[in-house]
Amino acid sequence: MTIIAANFQTRLSGGASNADGNASLGGAISNNVYNTATDGLFDAVSAAQAAAGLIEFRCIYLRNDNVSTQMTAARVWIQSNTPDAQTQLAIGVGTSAVNGTEQTIANETTPPTSVTFSEPATAATGLALGNIPAGQHRAIWLRRTINAGAPAIASDAVTLGFDAETT
Repeated sequence: MTIIAANFQTRLSGGASNADGNASLGGAISNNVYNTATDGLFDAVSAAQAAAGLIEFRCIYLRNDNVSTQMTAARVWIQSNTPDAQTQLAIGVGTSAVNGTEQTIANETTPPTSVTFSEPATAATGLALGNIPAGQHRAIWLRRTINAGAPAIASDAVTLGFDAETT
């Protein structure tokens, strides 16, 4: 069976029942799907936070929702970064193994340990996630940076891109 877009399922972290993007701080994969083309993973930024500058982290999982086909050489990239020039999103591959449970951070401003962040903008420069067997997952960290002096931000969406080969 071929891997299709619907097989690239993104889920929150924070435990099986977590449905709150703000609580997606690592830990077990959630049963709740996160739509990577919508805002909502990060909370609104207040005027005081924007004036001071802010860096926040979230963890999601890419799950191979195909029942029989392995994703080979899976990759993730930032298909469209935030439209606000005062904010940037960067991504990093989680430290847990495929189908493992990712580390949990103490709060949204604590960076995850040993995760390297970058801003790949194309499939060719995307971050390698390795092979993800059918029904399994891999952790991805997101880092949102709000530049000091930015205005308050109520909504700031990004879109992640994914691809893989099949075996």
